Parts: sequence; C-alpha cells; structure tokens
Amino acid sequence: MKPFLKALLALLGLVGLTIAAAFVWIGSRGISARAEPGRVETAVARTMRRLAVPRRDRDRKNSIALTSEVLKEGMAHYADHCAACHANNGSGETAIGLGLYPRPPDMRLPATQSLSDGELFYIIENGVRLTGMPAWGTGRPDQAEETWHLVYFIRRLPKLSDDELEEMKGLNPKTADERREDEEGRRLLEGGAKPAEKPPARGHTHGRSK
Repeated sequence: MKPFLKALLALLGLVGLTIAAAFVWIGSRGISARAEPGRVETAVARTMRRLAVPRRDRDRKNSIALTSEVLKEGMAHYADHCAACHANNGSGETAIGLGLYPRPPDMRLPATQSLSDGELFYIIENGVRLTGMPAWGTGRPDQAEETWHLVYFIRRLPKLSDDELEEMKGLNPKTADERREDEEGRRLLEGGAKPAEKPPARGHTHGRSK
C-alpha cells in the first residue's frame, strides 16, 4: 500500500475515533444548556468568531460622530432591544441570558471591549451562528446608523453610572402586568373607577350543586 493511502486511512481512522469519542462524551453528559463552556471550547469559539468577520468589515470605523444625543439613543435602543439577554449593565445575568448556551458574554470585559468597532458592528448586524445572538441587520441605512449608536453604548458599559442604570430601567420593555398597572393608574388619575378584580376560579365539580 502506498504511503499516501496509509496516511489517508490513518487520518480517517483518527477522525472516526474523534467523532465516536464525541458521541460517547455527549451521551454521558447530555446536551443541557445549563453547563458552562470549558476554557478550550471558549477559546476556540472566540477564535472562530474573530475569523468569521471578514477583514474589510473588521477594519471598519464608526461612521457616526459621538455626541451625547447619539449615546442617549444607543442607550434607549439597547435597553429596549438588548437588555433582555445582556442585562442593562452588560453582564448577561438575566433569566434569558443565564438559560442560553453559551452564555452571553459580560460585555464590560476585555473579551468584548477589545473587539474593533467593525467587529462589534458586524456581530450585531449578522449575529453569531450556534449561539443565541440573532442577526439584527436589515440592510437599511437607518438600521445601520442605530447599530453604530449601539457600538458607542457598548463602549460605555464598563463606566455606566448608577443614574444611567436607573434611567435604563424606565426604558426596558414592560411586562403585561406592568402595562395593566399603568393603565389602571391612568384611569384612576382620570377619575375612572378601578376595574373590579376577577373572582377566583372555582374548582371543577361533578354533579349538580345543591
């Protein structure tokens, strides 16, 4: 047998053993999203993320001038669209974020802050495969402008003040209960009566009531 064929068969055998070992490992541990990615997996994922961004996009600069108004718009957009997974402070410690695999990164740390403006823009616009990060880009110029605003706000995350965090709470999407409370409060202020509370549901019974 030729050396080339021997080497090829050895390589295929190694690949087969690796796949088999992976199946055994997954079968013994399961595929629960509760697990934390290991150091090797995290390092490989971050390397692949960087390689997935084309160089021309990686080198892009923020095309929007930074002003206080731009930062405010970035904050409002982040609080409304991003905080559900990433938290107002960028930690990723939310009910949704903690249930994802891999977890959203703590965007205050160097792993995110060291990314270029172009990389942050590309990730927001195009998402990251095999994670919970969706692609938000639509191809519209106004959408791209909002994304550049977000890039500025992400840079701000490590230095957010308590006042800014408090302001963001008022910008977060409201739950159905919070919207109902707001509506009841509005009606009371306008002189309307508070809606009567629904009576508790009665348990299911068989037969006729006496």
